[in-house]
Amino acid sequence: MNFDFLKNIDLLLIQAPVILLSLTVHEYFHGWTANKLGDPTAKMQGRLTLNPIAHLDILGTILMFIVGFGWAKPVPIDPRNFKDPKKDTILVAIAGPLSNLVMALAAGLALRYMIPKMVSGEISSEGIYPVIAIILILTLVYGIALAVFNMIPIPPLDGSRVLYGVLPARYAYAYSRFEPYGVLFLFALFIFGGGVFKYLLVPVSHLTVMLSGYNYGTLWGIISALLK
Repeated sequence: MNFDFLKNIDLLLIQAPVILLSLTVHEYFHGWTANKLGDPTAKMQGRLTLNPIAHLDILGTILMFIVGFGWAKPVPIDPRNFKDPKKDTILVAIAGPLSNLVMALAAGLALRYMIPKMVSGEISSEGIYPVIAIILILTLVYGIALAVFNMIPIPPLDGSRVLYGVLPARYAYAYSRFEPYGVLFLFALFIFGGGVFKYLLVPVSHLTVMLSGYNYGTLWGIISALLK
């Protein structure tokens, strides 16, 4: 998914706000869900906001641009405030990826309508319409990629909170001790085991086709054509 973005300023100008919005919505709905379930920690720490600055993790954001996978700064939660800590922790964890899938679904449905009409000439391929199409494509693909990637059970990703929520207490405690090293482990995987993340392209590809009717190879080709 590397667009070689530094060589294409036009794409970067469209790509940056889409990535920031996707990351922000993801974290906002973690905080919103936690607050609804009785934990105001995120709200008290200023994280229940759509201001992207409050949620940015530098490394995770950079990786989103370079490889298409990344993360934002995890929203703080205190499971002691939940009525059912195990279940509610899982609900908070899946809220972020689910919000990205909802965005991707909306973008995919719009693309099913828009792309055929652009090909047939019913919608102009000039002016604002190519920009809208690119925004929709990026929202679709980055939304799916964020959802899939963040369900990996490695801290600080959401999958780790889901795993923590389903493990018996003794094993959950032992697993939580790995959390301080999770980012280092992820970074090492990106550097030394990049091939591992190619497997993530399989579910991303299937979901892209399912939601929009187009595989991401075709969608990247549309982006390239629209940027010429």
